[in-house]
Amino acid sequence: MSKYGFSVQVPYVFDEAIERVSEELAKQGFGVLTDIDVKATLKKKLDHERLPYRILGACNPALAKQAIEADADIGLLLPCNVLVREEQDGSITVAFMDPAAVLQLVDKPGVDELANTVRGKLMKVRDALI
Repeated sequence: MSKYGFSVQVPYVFDEAIERVSEELAKQGFGVLTDIDVKATLKKKLDHERLPYRILGACNPALAKQAIEADADIGLLLPCNVLVREEQDGSITVAFMDPAAVLQLVDKPGVDELANTVRGKLMKVRDALI
């Protein structure tokens, strides 16, 4: 666990992990707005080979609405990034941005509580994956 995220190793192959993460996010009210395939991008732009690495931009519309109403600039810190990566040993790690850590930058009423709510939902996703 880092200062800005938390993670778990999952018992799935890479593509299955992407599918399961997306399903569990949906159960918590999140949709995947963006899907950045870093491996493909590095290959295309730099002819660099790397293990699978995808960044999913997850958003819970109701909670995002609350956040934006609290501070219009909070969109700079959205969406919640979820990283799925293959490790050198073939294991799969799913890592989550910790909204409580990131949103502590915002000094507005209610944002701490909102961040903890989002964090709790992402932790439920993490726990459902193992």
